[in-house]
This record gives sequence, C-alpha cells and structure tokens, in this order.
Amino acid sequence: QFELAEYGGGLVQPGGSLRLSCAASRFTLDAYAIGWFRRAPGKEREAVACISGSSMSTTTNYVDSVKGRFTVSRDDTTNTVNLQMTSLKPEDTAVYYCAAGRIGDTWADPRLFYSWGPGTQVTVSS
Repeated sequence: QFELAEYGGGLVQPGGSLRLSCAASRFTLDAYAIGWFRRAPGKEREAVACISGSSMSTTTNYVDSVKGRFTVSRDDTTNTVNLQMTSLKPEDTAVYYCAAGRIGDTWADPRLFYSWGPGTQVTVSS
C-alpha cells in the first residue's frame, strides 16, 4: 500500500484561513476518492469533504457545517489534494486526516477509505 501525509496544520485565529495539503508517496491521487476527516475534542470522527473522479469530471462533497467555507481541490501537476479553509471557527479545531478509498452513494463513511495519513492539528483560537 501507499502512504499519505497531511501538511499545513497550525494555529489560526477565528475568521482566519488555512490550507491543508494531502500527498501520496505512490500512485496518483486522482485514481482514488480523497476524503478529509476530522476528530474534534470530545466528538466522533467526522467527514468534512471529499473529492473524486477525474480532472475532466470531478465531484466534491462537503458536510453542511463547512459548506461555503471550505474548498477541496486536486492539483494533478503536483499530485496533491488541498483543503482550503476560510472563515475558521473555534469549533473547527480538530486533528484533520486525509484518506484514500472508493466511494459509492455515501461519501462520508470512513469504512470506504482504507489508507489514512497520520493527521495534522488545526487549532482555531484567539
């Protein structure tokens, strides 16, 4: 199997922005659905966003709480999937993970993702 790694986590003030990146050590990321998940303190793991399909036909999904604030995209030239986060709120504080897998009708099921990165901490605080 291949390895995934997340980059870009850190501390940001409420209302600020942060961009996370997901890179794979092997294979091209566009061959898989790439999901972003997060685990906030005291909460269950939550699916945040997902990107799937080819560069000619790409599908993105978002959980309602981040829609309009987060944008997931894929850069084929760098083999990277990005999660651009804006208007960040304290409740966005969590460890964020990217994962590769296959999705069907349900994109947010973590059981559909079989390769996970180690996670990166995002803290939104003043």
